[in-house]
Amino acid sequence: MALLHPLVSHIFPSSTPKPSTPKLKSNPTPLQPSTLILTNNKSRDNISGVGKFLSRAVVASPLDHDDDLKEDEQEDHKVLVTPSKEEEHGEESVATGYNWTEEWYPLYLTEDLPEDAPLGLTVFNKQLVLYRDGSGELRCYEDRCPHRPFDRRKARVFVPWLAIRTPRKMCKDSTACVKSYEVRDSQGVVWVWMSHKTPPNTKKLPWFENFDKPGFDYSSTIHELPYDHSILLENLMDPAHIPISHDRTGFSAKRENAQPLRFEVIESSDRGFAGYYGEAKDQHLPFFLRFEAPGVIENRREIVDKNGEKHYSVGLFLCRPTGQGKSVAIMRFGATKLSPLAKLFPTWYFHHISCTVFEQDMGFLSSQNEILSREKRPTKELYLNLKSSDVWVAEYRKWVDRVSNGMPYHVGHSTISLPEEAAVVEHAPAGLVASVSASQPAKGGVGTMHVPNWSNRYFRHVIHCKGCRNVVKSFRVLKTGLLGVAAVMVLVAILVSGRQWKAVFLVAAAVFSAGAYGCSAAVALSTTNFIRLHKRL
Repeated sequence: MALLHPLVSHIFPSSTPKPSTPKLKSNPTPLQPSTLILTNNKSRDNISGVGKFLSRAVVASPLDHDDDLKEDEQEDHKVLVTPSKEEEHGEESVATGYNWTEEWYPLYLTEDLPEDAPLGLTVFNKQLVLYRDGSGELRCYEDRCPHRPFDRRKARVFVPWLAIRTPRKMCKDSTACVKSYEVRDSQGVVWVWMSHKTPPNTKKLPWFENFDKPGFDYSSTIHELPYDHSILLENLMDPAHIPISHDRTGFSAKRENAQPLRFEVIESSDRGFAGYYGEAKDQHLPFFLRFEAPGVIENRREIVDKNGEKHYSVGLFLCRPTGQGKSVAIMRFGATKLSPLAKLFPTWYFHHISCTVFEQDMGFLSSQNEILSREKRPTKELYLNLKSSDVWVAEYRKWVDRVSNGMPYHVGHSTISLPEEAAVVEHAPAGLVASVSASQPAKGGVGTMHVPNWSNRYFRHVIHCKGCRNVVKSFRVLKTGLLGVAAVMVLVAILVSGRQWKAVFLVAAAVFSAGAYGCSAAVALSTTNFIRLHKRL
């Protein structure tokens, strides 16, 4: 889903000169060729499915078929991502200095934070509570009472009273004090530093130059998703699936345009990787992609118009690993030159498009999450990484291998580490209590639509988005008002005696009823999942 804004991305021509290259924050190491699903004779024995078919020469070929084996391997190298030098020599490249806690993670959009209630969030299953104090300052604590092991947010006790009222001699014992986390509000996003031992490293705090440029217009959305953050990142950096999965969702996504792509990786380090990509026929690759640890993807296009002025179109994806099989994505799309069509649509409509894009991928990504969890094998034994589509995916899983020593759990290209404890699944109670708990992420309320369910658009996005919640509320109020006026018009039509006046009031009633139906359709657009229709091509 390296897809840019559906009403922004099409304003640029298909082939453009390469833009200037932003650098990763750490010194890149010399680039190694991307990983290959077929690595050496030993690993071929463990390959399943299509991989077994491709490795048939190694598994069963007699010695006198060496020429056939070489020919098969040459064919593989033409279409499959090639192995790194470490893999060829049976070695592993590991960044021993990586520590997942010593990173900044995106928590929430600043504009969507509740002003008068705590917000429960997680990072790798670490439960946090975020809120504003009396002076409006952001505070973040571990969502756990040190006196009794319960979540203060769920108990509606969010002030760290124990840390305030406990005698000082007790607070010498760290177990008697609430654990706090450093947070920063940067460019409209709240970030948290997860380490208690190491002071926050502000140099690692992501900064995006384009979003501070004059005249740069952008919109932001947040989504909670039912699959692992590594699968989310894979999907967001995969441009090849866009024409197929998101056919006709935006102006640039069309199934008939699916074709081989070309990739050029220019940087690779323990902090991430960067490179260009585009259609295989492009002389100059127009798109630039940068992945920066632990979960930032920037997808950018830059051109110079006939007047010599530079224009940018940017898709920014900020990913938070909330826990096993769970993740959060903050999406930000912007450009220095918006399409005229983009100005005709309200912001909530773009949020609807973002929700639709996630729902189009929901089925196969959830299934992929299930298979990776069940198989418990690295991706080189499960994936068929093609040069024409999967270079970024292979680079990402290779990066996971390099930083695996500093991750709580991971599935890499050639390594895997399972979580120490299985995920705890919380089941919401049925009835009124479920309605109250589902109405908003922070505050309870009666009259909500759905029980918490991440496959549902309302719970996955609307409760986290202040703008969409207000839009849904406004349309519901307007719908009620229009239905009331329509009922009055029908009543007046019954009471008046003249046929002409009866027709006028009945027509008015029909118009108001149509308006109520439109409001209902708008609410459904913001709260109902996209359902893919299977049709013959």
